[in-house]
Amino acid sequence: MLLRTRLSMLAAGVAACCATATAVLPAQAFAAPPAAEAVTAGPVAPAAPTATTGSEDLAEPAAPLPPALIGATRLADPAAEAEAGAPALSKSLAAQACTPADFAARTGADLVAFIKSSTVDCIKSLYSSGSADPAIFKQSRMLSVATALKDAAAGYTGDNSAGITQLVKYLQVGYYIQFHYPVAAGAYTPALTDAVTSALDTLFAGTRWRDVTDDNGRVLKEVVWLTDSANVQAHYMGVYKRMLDGFDNSYSASPQMVSAVNSVLFYPLWEGYRNKDFVRALAADPSLINSLADFAINHRDLLGGPNAVLDTNAGNDLARFAGTSPAAEAVAKPLVKKVLDSAPLLTPHAPLYVYTAVQANWYNNSQCSYYGTCDLPAKLTSVVLPNQLVCDNRTLQAQALSAAELATVCASLRGQDAFFHNVAKDNGPIPNQYAKNVTFGIFANKTDYTTYSWAIFGNDTDNGGQTVMDASDPNNRAVTVMYQKAWNVNDPARVWNLNHEYTHYLDSIYNLKGNYTTQSSVPNKWWVEGLAEYVSYGYRGATDVDAMAQAAKHTYKLSTLFQNTYANSDSTRIYPWGYLSVRYMLEKHPADIQAMLQRFRAGDYPGGYAVYNGLGTSYDADFDAWLTACAAGACYAAGPTSLFDTSVNGATVTATERSVQTGPGRITAWHWTFGDGTSSDERNPSHTYAAAGSYTVALTTTDDTGRTATTPATVTVKDAPVVLPTCPEQRTDAMGRNCSRTGRAATAGNTDYLYVYLPAGTTTLKVTTSGGTGTAHLYYNADTWASPTAFTASSTGTGTTQAITVTNPTAGYRYLSLHAVTDFSGVTVSTEF
Repeated sequence: MLLRTRLSMLAAGVAACCATATAVLPAQAFAAPPAAEAVTAGPVAPAAPTATTGSEDLAEPAAPLPPALIGATRLADPAAEAEAGAPALSKSLAAQACTPADFAARTGADLVAFIKSSTVDCIKSLYSSGSADPAIFKQSRMLSVATALKDAAAGYTGDNSAGITQLVKYLQVGYYIQFHYPVAAGAYTPALTDAVTSALDTLFAGTRWRDVTDDNGRVLKEVVWLTDSANVQAHYMGVYKRMLDGFDNSYSASPQMVSAVNSVLFYPLWEGYRNKDFVRALAADPSLINSLADFAINHRDLLGGPNAVLDTNAGNDLARFAGTSPAAEAVAKPLVKKVLDSAPLLTPHAPLYVYTAVQANWYNNSQCSYYGTCDLPAKLTSVVLPNQLVCDNRTLQAQALSAAELATVCASLRGQDAFFHNVAKDNGPIPNQYAKNVTFGIFANKTDYTTYSWAIFGNDTDNGGQTVMDASDPNNRAVTVMYQKAWNVNDPARVWNLNHEYTHYLDSIYNLKGNYTTQSSVPNKWWVEGLAEYVSYGYRGATDVDAMAQAAKHTYKLSTLFQNTYANSDSTRIYPWGYLSVRYMLEKHPADIQAMLQRFRAGDYPGGYAVYNGLGTSYDADFDAWLTACAAGACYAAGPTSLFDTSVNGATVTATERSVQTGPGRITAWHWTFGDGTSSDERNPSHTYAAAGSYTVALTTTDDTGRTATTPATVTVKDAPVVLPTCPEQRTDAMGRNCSRTGRAATAGNTDYLYVYLPAGTTTLKVTTSGGTGTAHLYYNADTWASPTAFTASSTGTGTTQAITVTNPTAGYRYLSLHAVTDFSGVTVSTEF
């Protein structure tokens, strides 16, 4: 039940241990599906790296990309695309084979019918499998589909009832396959362009494509994408402009229409600069540039919300347009500056500044003085990370650390060196491993880390921290980036993953010869991540609560963990199980560890792998027995370990503490934070949230020697409480229409009595209780004072969140009570009728 979010080793050419810091990777950059690059007027660039919206879990490394290829981001579809409104036949087809042969056997009307009855996922699979038979996308087949699309478009009803999405998707895939396999697929002539354009013109000649509905949005985003795949962006500038100009916040009720608008920003406007016709058209009519600037400025309110990507994408595209031609620059240049000036750093609008500035520097760098973006990383560092301390070979750059906190971090890092060397038993730095100096970028919170870190340090930010280095490069300076968490007292100065990330740096200098690619040439993530966890927890004298919970499950054999890679392992297998495997091997078989490291330090990764892979299953049984002892307490750190369970009832979370003390002493204090700015020092509190969402509940326990431990868990509440005014009656036990009484309390075994007068015509009485602490049962009686022995309706769940609904009550006085199963206080009672 306990959940501790984790750092991720994501990145383009980067990992937590080491990598080449040559890329600038945005937090929101999404990989464009392959057809986005299908037919271009210039060289085809690889897709932008994939990322999500700020996870702290594991993701695999990726190849580095230059800033030119990042910034365009794709809003994740709010609903799966698998069916995308396909006809009922698609449900049976989903279980059938979906191969090129299924399409190759059909032509003309038969092919069209088969496409329309297929699932969208089936057609999407041809991106990868279509290369087996590119001939299925020969122009004659594409023409048949384009003709069918025109027929369907003529009667477009604002949904996919005619299978338009499948037809459009087939054409998208066809352009992609023909681009990559032009000989096998055959040439595409202007006849196909004319046929596709005619079909799209037919659809846009109607009015239903303007419907602000999810049904239309699912179709429209694919249609917009096709305008890019077919390389006819210049022809549809008016459509793009209308979609941007027509957007307003009412679209949030139709997530698929939001996705369709983002499709304009992500595909044709981002890729269109490669098309000379589009660049010429933009120079002749730059009104689309004005629309982008207006969109970026007028919709800054999206920033920080689920649709923020639209605003940053508008800034991306605008800055990119500034470098497409002198005519476009003349229009875009002052607008780029206007957008930058509208989004000051260290404000909620800052993401728009950062994305726009990065793209302006790349595509229109000659104007960086005008924009004020020359040496952008240095500018951002001076504003966002102003607090600095040189700590030996480490430079600490922090957003919010005080001088005392910087000193605390420095002292922790200095002390960790000796702990690490005692564990690794190394003989000093590996010869020709460089990057002896390291910069720490420490942000105040996850939001600012996500906003700024990628543009300063070149790391991916879909994680909880990252180390970027190439120890084989004599000119490389290592960078390790992280952020603070308000509840986190386990790490020095509340810097999340400080000691974990520093272990990766040390491991790369003292244990792992070469760069990241070399170091990752064998399955060794059990060691790389397990060591970072082991040193981090061991050095801080903390219990890895996640690892202890996993040990009790006996999920993996040691021989299985030895094969860990980022590709075959999830976050749980990489981190808690990595910790367990490293701890077991260090405690039980240190000679094997040294034999492995001897080979790794020499750059002989196959040899190091052979050391532990050659063990086979010989240690599996002993590892399994060790897990039992570990989970039973043998692996707990001395002092307190914070443990708790949570239960959710509506908007109220009830926490049940079950912490343990290892060794001498006893736990004497409990402090809870609920992730919404509130806290409690009760041992088993309940807390009611004001808004639905996910929150971090963290428990810090303190023993009688002053030792502390903190454990977080994520809770999700779906129903926010209704805030009602205080009941106006003078008597504090009198309820009324749509009102509440706060601060109700009683000691165990006693009852808090209330009453309410219901006028004639009342159809429903709803009584609810929430907030406060303890357990209070709610009772209702129509005729006399309600109690546990006299009631006609009751709510008796654990905690203080209770609800009773009485239908068609008669007029008159009705009676309520809260019976204290345990002491309760701070409870709010509400009546609605």
